Amino acid sequence: MQLLNIHIGSLPIEDPVLKFLIELIIILGAPLLLNKIKVPHLLGLLIAGALVGPNGLNLLARDSSVVVTGTTGLLYIMFLAGLEIDMGDFKKNKWKSIGFTAYTFAIPFVLGLLGGYYVLRFPILTTVLFASLFSSHTLIAYPLVSKLGISKNLSVNITVGGTMLTDVLSLLVLAVVVGMTQGAVDSAFWIRLIVSVLSFSLVVLFVFPIIGRWFFKRVEDKISQYIFVLVMIYLAAVLAELAGIEAIIGAFFAGLALNRLIPHSSSLMNRVEFVGNAIFIPFFLISVGMLIDFKVIVKSWETVGVAAVMLVASIGGKYLAAIFTQKTFKLTKDEGMLIFGMSSASAAATLAAVMVGYNIVISETPAGEPVRLLSEHVLNGSILLILISCTISSFVSMSSGEKIAEADKENTASGINRENESILIAVNYEETVEKLVNLGLMIKAGHNDDRLLALNVVNDDKNESSVKNAEKTLHIAVDTGAAADVAIQQVTRYDQDVSSGISNVIKEQRITDLLIGLQPEKGFTPSFIYNLYNGYLQNDNVNTLIYHAAQPISTVKRYVVLIPARAEREPGFFHALLRVWNIAKNSSAEMSFYGGEQVIRIIKRVLSKSNIESSLHTVANWREAEEAAAQLSADEGLIVFMAKRGMVSYFPQMGGIPDFLNQHSRDNNFLLIFPFSQQDDDQTERRSVSNHDDFIEIGKIIGKIFPS
Repeated sequence: MQLLNIHIGSLPIEDPVLKFLIELIIILGAPLLLNKIKVPHLLGLLIAGALVGPNGLNLLARDSSVVVTGTTGLLYIMFLAGLEIDMGDFKKNKWKSIGFTAYTFAIPFVLGLLGGYYVLRFPILTTVLFASLFSSHTLIAYPLVSKLGISKNLSVNITVGGTMLTDVLSLLVLAVVVGMTQGAVDSAFWIRLIVSVLSFSLVVLFVFPIIGRWFFKRVEDKISQYIFVLVMIYLAAVLAELAGIEAIIGAFFAGLALNRLIPHSSSLMNRVEFVGNAIFIPFFLISVGMLIDFKVIVKSWETVGVAAVMLVASIGGKYLAAIFTQKTFKLTKDEGMLIFGMSSASAAATLAAVMVGYNIVISETPAGEPVRLLSEHVLNGSILLILISCTISSFVSMSSGEKIAEADKENTASGINRENESILIAVNYEETVEKLVNLGLMIKAGHNDDRLLALNVVNDDKNESSVKNAEKTLHIAVDTGAAADVAIQQVTRYDQDVSSGISNVIKEQRITDLLIGLQPEKGFTPSFIYNLYNGYLQNDNVNTLIYHAAQPISTVKRYVVLIPARAEREPGFFHALLRVWNIAKNSSAEMSFYGGEQVIRIIKRVLSKSNIESSLHTVANWREAEEAAAQLSADEGLIVFMAKRGMVSYFPQMGGIPDFLNQHSRDNNFLLIFPFSQQDDDQTERRSVSNHDDFIEIGKIIGKIFPS
């Protein structure tokens, strides 16, 4: 009945149900309406927030509920930026990010200094703080870029890394200026600031991963895992504020800390992105829109003049910084414009600095009016800057991002209509289903046409309990895939035994990879070894993977990869190696390769084309490789390249590897990979035209090493 009492005069609306409904309608309607006219929905949410906010129709107040959800959205954007960054790329390109930071901080800062001191005639402290407003930027376009599938592009990686560094520098300038206005900038101030920032960084980047790994090992409940992620975001944000820097830096560091523990292909990652993009980030954009006041343009000519200087310093400075970055690191024009688009938006850090400066009163006029560090004209000009910069950021990022995404598609494919990988997951035991599916999600190439199939073989169609068990295990597999937004095709096969059932499905479905799980408490049993060599491995044209999971795959920090001599001569070696690459890329785990001189030389060439974390170790014999495998720590895993009798890389000691693993690796994850030993013409064509980036690069290297 409360809604019936609402009338036109009772604005802004206070009823929480109606307020939330209006906000949801905005979130729902903006993409539907604006996508048709090629306007980024991010811009639509900003405009909608301005229209319904206190400076527009005054339907909604920017109260504490809006601020809380909006703040969460801002923290979410920074967290996702840290979470999705490819750590291998980030480390490889750290100097590029530092170079971009130098440009994007210094150029707008210098333009702000010139405009503030010589054009607007501000005092020196006000000028320094005024100039720092234009150095920082907010990644409001990051969700759009991520949706286009180019979040791993070099230009995005450079921009994200530079954003962290730039915002830290800008907020440090703010802290110093505020300290100077309070007369507190002395040696003790600098020592306190340095110690607090270093302490914060060490706690988040080194302690958070330990806590996260401990939690994910022991808690399997999906809801609890997601709540844990939110706790870590806000805990890092609070620690950042205690250290004297902005909360958004804490959220970004939290993303870096949990980067390795939340694989990009996992169901948890899907939940994190879904909730953020559906709720928190749109609420942040609406809350920013509520700050926009279109009337500031006509309030006074002085406000217009200040806003003009701010726009030139901010937009012009970011454009020049992007162009210099493009030229310095030889990026494409579209990549340079994407850097400009992502870095041109001023919102969070800019607004935070303006509000701090506005609230600091440095003196009073003879009439008793407060003289603020940053005047009302700067405050109003910053609102106009937010509107224009976010508009430019949305349009430029979408335009350049779409061109890069299209170019990526053209570069990774030759235009041939192809079929990609088909991975068959044999699910026989309920306790291994989820772990097998998670591995399947991690090793797949990532094409839209990739197929994951879950198979349960029932060898007695009259046994009702077997049928129910098959339905249950397949249901778990499908649900696990759906949680990661991946459709898994379920197959129930009635056959005389498991081996023949799997073999028949491999032929019928044109399977490229077979994934089989070991029961953790049993390991290799005599019956499993018999079925392996006399059944599963009889399929010569598939990659066969045997997986033992003692802990969640996301908590493994390093894999020891053992490769026997002459393995590179096997027909399926590079296909199997690609699976190892995908595990490294999707989990950010380090790969330590152990092998003979020839295979290590090949892998070194492959590593020059990718950015996975790795180390290479040349061993003279297999005993040295086994010694490395026997020294695994608690959070390390093992990957062994195997071969059947008669293959060129086979040697007699391979028969003892199952017993070795039962004895030394019961508490570790391990994966045995049997590369295919031959392939029919159809598979040769399908594999040779695979459009996966790393597979193409590996193919190029093969051509260089083994010229025809």
